[in-house]
Formats: sequence, C-alpha cells, structure tokens
Amino acid sequence: MPKLARTERHRLADLLTAAGPDAPTLCTGWTTRDLAAHLVLRERRPDAAAGIQLRALAGWTARVQGRYAARPYQELVRTFRGGPPTLSPFALPGADEAANTVEYFVHAEDVRRAGAGAGEPQEISAELSAALWRRLPMVARLEAGRRSPVRLVLARSGAAGGRIEVGPAGGERVEVTGEPGELVLFAGGRGARSRVAVDGSPAAVEALAGALPLPGERA
Repeated sequence: MPKLARTERHRLADLLTAAGPDAPTLCTGWTTRDLAAHLVLRERRPDAAAGIQLRALAGWTARVQGRYAARPYQELVRTFRGGPPTLSPFALPGADEAANTVEYFVHAEDVRRAGAGAGEPQEISAELSAALWRRLPMVARLEAGRRSPVRLVLARSGAAGGRIEVGPAGGERVEVTGEPGELVLFAGGRGARSRVAVDGSPAAVEALAGALPLPGERA
C-alpha cells in the first residue's frame, strides 16, 4: 500500500520551504513558521500536544510551540521532513499513515491555497482520494457535524458516488458535493477555499453559512 502520509509529509515540507517563514496559511492567525512549529511539536512533544485538543492545557502548548517557532525556520522544516523520532507515538507501526494522511493533506492545502497557487487545480492520486474518502466520516463528525445547524449531506462527485450525513437529523438539509479532498477541506473548516457545490433552500444555506465557511466567502 502506498505510504500516503509520507508522500504528503514531503509535499507539505516542500510547500513550507518554497513559501518561506512569513507566508500566510489558512490556519487563522498562523504563518508558515507557526504551522511548522505546530507540526514539529505535535510529533515530538506529546506532553505539549495534548493542549491542541484540551483547552486547559492550551497555554502550555502555546508556550512550547513558541519556543519551537523561535528556532531557525529551515531547521524546523528539516526536522518535520525527517519524520517522528523513535519514541514518538507516531513512530509506531501504522500510526503515521492512520493519523497523518488527512492532517498533512489539509495542512499542505493550508499553505498552498493561502499562497500564489490558490486558484490552480490540484490533482491528487486515486489512492489518496480513496483514503480521504474513507476518513471523511470521522473528519465530518468531529468538525462540521458538531457545528452545522442543518442536516449536512456530503456527496462524492463523479462515477464513484457515495454520500455521508452528519449534523442534526430532521428539518432542513443541505447537500455539499465535491471530490473527497475538497469535502475533507470543507468539513475541516476550509470551505471558503474549497471547490464544492452547495445545494439547499436559501434559508438552510444561510443557516449553514453562519456556522461553517462556504465557497466564495472570505477565508
């Protein structure tokens, strides 16, 4: 099976290198330097990485991330490109692929779509597209499903088809159609820069727009 997480890791490292340390990203308030520091912290400091999800520990996470961000930028990117250290949880067999395929794809697009190449189409492999589709239900439940005020139907475009539903049952529904990578970006809060079609009643779409960015909105 292709090592998709490793491929996306190197793509992300290449994009970070090309962008330089002060470029914008789609992560609110973060430059590429901040994103690189986050990536290194996440797989090298599990004690501090807990604050990414736990608000009570967010201050500790921010302090440690700040120390990483103060390091030379190219050193940070090289460290990230080199992969997790032996004792990192991400070094366990299968952990990198399971935990990082979506993470690195999304962050690579955070860099790419905030920069000069934002309007250019990005082709991804059939293997990566399939992997993103398999992981979409989890991303959608954790992100879009919690925030959406309407029943959200995420439909895969093209011959492969397929659809998943998240959000409150009953009432208004909105269907969002696109390729798996675009749906992952939408579900992860990058809808303003995603290439998806949104279909629903004006009232339902307006309600959704109040909770999640939609295509064409300011990121």
